[in-house]
Amino acid sequence: MTSPALPFPLLQALVGDEEMAAFFSNEAELAAMLQTEAALAEAEAEIGLIAEEAAYRIAQACRAFQPDWNALAKGLAQDGVVVPELVKQLRAAVGEPHASAVHLGATSQDIVDTGLVLRLKGATALLLQRVEALVLTFHELKRRDGATPLMAHTRMQQALPFTAADKIDTWIGPLDRHGETLREIAPRLLSLQLGGPIGTRRELKGHGDAVADAMADRLDLGYAPSWHSQRDRIGEFASWLSLLSGTLGKIGQDIALMAQNEVGEVRLASGGGSPAMPHKSNPVPAEVLVTLARFNAGLLGTLHQALVHENERSGAAWTLEWMVLPQMVVAAGAGLNHAHALLQSLTFQPSSAR
Repeated sequence: MTSPALPFPLLQALVGDEEMAAFFSNEAELAAMLQTEAALAEAEAEIGLIAEEAAYRIAQACRAFQPDWNALAKGLAQDGVVVPELVKQLRAAVGEPHASAVHLGATSQDIVDTGLVLRLKGATALLLQRVEALVLTFHELKRRDGATPLMAHTRMQQALPFTAADKIDTWIGPLDRHGETLREIAPRLLSLQLGGPIGTRRELKGHGDAVADAMADRLDLGYAPSWHSQRDRIGEFASWLSLLSGTLGKIGQDIALMAQNEVGEVRLASGGGSPAMPHKSNPVPAEVLVTLARFNAGLLGTLHQALVHENERSGAAWTLEWMVLPQMVVAAGAGLNHAHALLQSLTFQPSSAR
């Protein structure tokens, strides 16, 4: 099971995002896996692989399920994945004569991956909503301050005069493209995982594709062939997260430079203080954007290591993905929050004020 990303509670006040981290809580992961098990049973009943009564009982048990968290943790430590212990507990909750219908024809990875995708569905919707809101805020800033004269800088040297609107345009462009890209990759990312033990669906007695299609319909996910060891869709999403954080980091770096006392091209209504130097107003939100950009850039290389699965499944690569991806999502979400707050406090300064 994943735990909330960024494990230092005090630090999360600076670089965390509680709303985004909630998608990766133990409770959220368990709920998504139970939703997947219920959809599997209902799809199998629709196709005729299990009785309607069995599917009803399984779905009912999933809705009312109360886990033994300690046993789940011990099972995860022993098996390297939480699903075997979860299925054991769920079968006990379902009871006879329908316990054997729980998890029929599926494998642990089907439940974990589909559960992840269900949570990423909410996370990606929130990320896209924040990107679009940030772009709107930039446009409002451009309408208000766009005519302010500035000095362009190339290679950290004064270049030629331009305006705040010119500067803002360089920030908006990548964000527009990131929004377009997320909408384009979402159908690939938000796809059901159902392959059975080795990814062939053969344990579903020739009905694997039909079961997968029925599950996808119930869960409102895309249909896809099994992708157990084909992690490119996760890697692609991680690349997007890093690109988004990098764009926000560039914006943060620009603003931090422009806010320097000797430059004075922007003013921040609220900045960080220093007890030793009370005259200072540190551009903390801008600095955090740079930090989060570098953090996700570093994690991207680690996440892409998880593309290397041995044969049909890798416990090592899969576990690495669990460790890294939540942190990247939370960091990207936190960056969007900081960027929006930063713009709310930012005013461009006319030449006469410098």
